[in-house]
Amino acid sequence: MPNSKLTVLVVEDEELMRSILRQLLEDEGYEVLTADSAETALEIFPARDVAVTLTDIKMSEMDGLELLDSIKAIDESALVIIMTAYSSVDSAIAALRKGAYDYVTKPFVNEDLIQTVKNAIQIKELFAENRVLKRELNKRYSFSEIIGNSEALQSVFRIVEKVADTNVNVLIQGESGTGKELIARSLHQHSSRNTKDFLAVNCGALPESLLESELFGHTKGSFTGATADKKGLFRAATGGTLFLDEIGEMPMPLQVKLLRALQENEVLPIGASSAVKFDARIIAATNKDLEKEVAENRFREDLFYRLNVVEINLPPLRERREDIPLLVKHFVQRSANAQNSPEKPVSKDVMYALINYGWQGNIRELQNAIERAFILSGDEIDLESLPPRLRSDLNDIYEIRDPEGLRPTLEEMERRYILEILKASNKDKNRAAQILGIDLSTLYRKLKKFNEF
Repeated sequence: MPNSKLTVLVVEDEELMRSILRQLLEDEGYEVLTADSAETALEIFPARDVAVTLTDIKMSEMDGLELLDSIKAIDESALVIIMTAYSSVDSAIAALRKGAYDYVTKPFVNEDLIQTVKNAIQIKELFAENRVLKRELNKRYSFSEIIGNSEALQSVFRIVEKVADTNVNVLIQGESGTGKELIARSLHQHSSRNTKDFLAVNCGALPESLLESELFGHTKGSFTGATADKKGLFRAATGGTLFLDEIGEMPMPLQVKLLRALQENEVLPIGASSAVKFDARIIAATNKDLEKEVAENRFREDLFYRLNVVEINLPPLRERREDIPLLVKHFVQRSANAQNSPEKPVSKDVMYALINYGWQGNIRELQNAIERAFILSGDEIDLESLPPRLRSDLNDIYEIRDPEGLRPTLEEMERRYILEILKASNKDKNRAAQILGIDLSTLYRKLKKFNEF
């Protein structure tokens, strides 16, 4: 039985049908508001907390499509279900393109209509839950760009929470594109050092001589072009945080100087005769396996242990595939905002492809793929708008094909999509149903249909 506070707005100009729908939904425990016209609905909608609007598409004066546009203008996230006759399915599809959640055809089967409303309610609750979670994460960790509910990511959050407001050195390891700098910034923002600077340097992007000067500073005249004293990042970050990105790329001679700096909390600027104290929290990051680098004598073992007081391992995107739908939605929203255009739906076969792709470039690659697809797609993000490298990988993803050698049937796509979400959710059916936007009974029914019990 749904929460009694959930409200469904029924917009129907036929009194008998309006009465039937009211009774049907009230029997399911919903509060039902009714309107005999779109104009009346637009008076009710802004004044009440409406979870779902159920509207007929054919009405006098303002029709259901116009009502959909008006409701979306008031609340872009509003969920609207269109009711239409079989002969007007094309209009219902047009409504989906305009942002309707779903449609039902008249005469409808009561159970089907109720299930459609329930699915919409679950989507609304899931989005609300995600918004609350994101607000809490932003408040606690400032993870404004780190999206996901997976256990792999939650374990990272727990470590960050414990060590953020300490001065211990942290080593963040993870593949390129997993968000290492975002984690470093969150550590800084939730420490007592957050009123001072967060300074970052890519140790692999600068030649050795320039990197040494950037880190440790130099005195005027110490080398050609040194026209003034330079403090260096260690001293400039005093009171704050210094982030040493791609630490595994640091040349061995500089590793020796870095080790001494960390041991003594002081640096010796180039050309100086005496060392200078600093007080900066050190966070390092790498996409290399530093233990392997140590074993192969490419990284100093003593420096590794000095940096690795606390280790944070960021999982690659392929190990937290259940977060991909949330990340896709986030990047679609951001692309829409950047292009000053409405959001676009993502087709099921695209979502299936995104979930199953290898993502060697991780979140950064996914972000770029969505930004490209958003620009190149029409009303819906489809397979043709995806990057060629991703489309070329579909041959491996779509192992089962139809008789003509094309893509799988919609039923097969749905089966594999559901099983992939279930696998990513560690076979937690409640969690899988939430991600899929269906109720638990529907998930069980589909699994039984697919002989997957």
